[in-house]
Amino acid sequence: MDTLQDAPARPADGRAEELVRIRNCRQAYHKDSSVDLVVLDNVELTLHSGEIVGLLGRSGSGKSTLLRIVSGLLAPTSGEVSWRGKPLRGPAPGVAMVFQSFALFPWLTVQANVELGLEAKGVGRAERERLAEEAIELIGLGGYENAYPKELSGGMRQRVGLARGLVVHPDLLLMDEPFSALDVLTAENLRTDLIELWAEKRLPVKSLLIVTHNIEEAVLMCDRILVFSSNPGRVAHELKVPFAHPRNRHDFAFRQFVDRIYGLMTKRVQEPTQPDLAPDSAAQLAKKFQALPMLPTNLMAGLMETILAEPYRGRADLPLLATSLQLELDELLPLGETMQLLRFAELEEGDIRLTEAGTAFVLADLDQRKLILRDTLRVNIPLVADIRAVLDDRWNHRARAERFRDELEDHMSPDYARETLQTIIGWGRYAELFDYDEEADQFFLDEDDTPA
Repeated sequence: MDTLQDAPARPADGRAEELVRIRNCRQAYHKDSSVDLVVLDNVELTLHSGEIVGLLGRSGSGKSTLLRIVSGLLAPTSGEVSWRGKPLRGPAPGVAMVFQSFALFPWLTVQANVELGLEAKGVGRAERERLAEEAIELIGLGGYENAYPKELSGGMRQRVGLARGLVVHPDLLLMDEPFSALDVLTAENLRTDLIELWAEKRLPVKSLLIVTHNIEEAVLMCDRILVFSSNPGRVAHELKVPFAHPRNRHDFAFRQFVDRIYGLMTKRVQEPTQPDLAPDSAAQLAKKFQALPMLPTNLMAGLMETILAEPYRGRADLPLLATSLQLELDELLPLGETMQLLRFAELEEGDIRLTEAGTAFVLADLDQRKLILRDTLRVNIPLVADIRAVLDDRWNHRARAERFRDELEDHMSPDYARETLQTIIGWGRYAELFDYDEEADQFFLDEDDTPA
C-alpha cells in the first residue's frame, strides 16, 4: 500500500506538541422545571502529538459529548478549551472525525465520498482525486473507487469513513466507537491494520482520540486511557499503557492490565452530596433516581444461574465471563451493578460474586423467587416502594405512570427515564407488587393485592 504524502513526523519524547487542552469542562442541559442535567463535570484533558488516547466508559458517561467539545462543534457550558495554545471558538482546524455509523452518502461512489472533505476545503479536482486515491489505497480499498456503499461490507464501509477522515491530513483524528457496529473478526482486522499503519508512521495524523466502551480495544490500541465514571461524566482514572505495538491480548501482563481496569470500573464510588442536602438525604435521592438498564428478570436469573454453576461456583472473573457470554463491557457492567443494587451480587476487584440472597434466589422455585424479589425491591429500590405506596393509598389503586416518568426526567435524560421505568414495570409485575396498563399508561393493583 502507498503512503500518503506529508505524513507528520512524530516528535521525540518530551517535546511532543500540545494539540488540545481542556480545563474544568462542564456540560449541562437546562430543563425548564428542574435542575440542570449535568453530562460532564470538571473534566480535564490534554492531548499531545504522537499519542493515541482512549476515552473508556459506558454509554451515557459523556464520552461522545467530550469528543464534540474537542472538535469545536459544541461549546461547553463552562471551562476552557484550547487548540494549539489558543482558545477554541468554533470547529477546530486540523481535526477530522470517524463515526460509528459510517455516515456515507449512498448516492456517491467511494471516491466521491472520500473527496468530500477536500472539496469543502476548496482543493482542486486533480489534487482531490490524487489524495483520495492515496487514502483509499492506504486503508486497503484499492480497486473499489467506483463502488457504491451498498456494494460494500460493513468493514469496507468503515474503511471508506476512515479514508475520508485521513484524506485531509488532520492533526487530530477523532474516532467515535468506530468498530462497535462491526462483527468481531472485521473489527479486529481493521484495528490491526490501523495500528500497523500508526506504528509504521504511515498515517497522516499527529494524534488519535478514540471513544470506546471496550476495555480490550482500549488496551490494544492506546498509549493512554482515560476511564470515565458516569452521572455525570468525570475522568475517574488516567492510565498509561506500558506495552509496545504490536500487542498480544493473550499475554499475561496484558490480561493483568485488562483485569486492573475492570477492577477500577467496578469499584464503588461515593456519591457526591448536594450542598443543600444532608449526606444521608443526598444518598437516598441518588439511589431513588438511579438510571436502571433494561434487565428483564429472566436475564438476571440466567446470569445468576451461570455464575453459581461450574466453573464459577458463585464468583466469576468479569473479563472471562464477558468473553464466555459474548457481552461487551457496556452490557455486562450495568447488569452487575444492578444486581449489586438489588443485593444479589457484589462487584469486587473485577469479579462478580453472588451474595447469600442471590444464591437463595437461584436455588428457589418460582413462587419463592417472586417473594425474594418483592422483598428486595421494597427495601433497595425506593421508587418501587413509592409506586406501591401511592397505589395502596389511592381509593381506586391506580396511578398515572407519567407522574413517575416526569420525576425521573428531572434527574436523567428522557431516554434513560423511559428505560428505567420500563425495567421497574417488569420487576414489579414479576414480583406481583403491581401491574401496568399499557393503553392507559397507569400502574394498578389487582384485587387480590389491594390492602384490606
